[in-house]
Amino acid sequence: MSDLPPCPSCSGVYTYEDGALMVCPECAHEWSVNPEFSKERIYKDANGNILNEGDMVTIIKDLKVKGTSKVAKVGTRVKINRLMDEDHDIDCKIDGIGAMKLKTMFVKKA
Repeated sequence: MSDLPPCPSCSGVYTYEDGALMVCPECAHEWSVNPEFSKERIYKDANGNILNEGDMVTIIKDLKVKGTSKVAKVGTRVKINRLMDEDHDIDCKIDGIGAMKLKTMFVKKA
């Protein structure tokens, strides 16, 4: 019997090594057993600076607010409330507009 760990996704026992990754042929799940390769996402602004929760960012493009006639203007400073692993990465509150989600590609670190 192999001393390789079972698949964390489907618990399949037919896992095999492929370079630095482990692969499950049953469900095609790939993972790393090396702690050096973490899956923690790193959020970067338009200039490549790393963003963290609580950072202040500046909007670099006029952004239309969906469902209203309001616009988040260039130069508006916003505090990041939360970073999420979704299509719109930044959860924030903009004065005069309210709660909003932004993409990291439209902000730069202030």
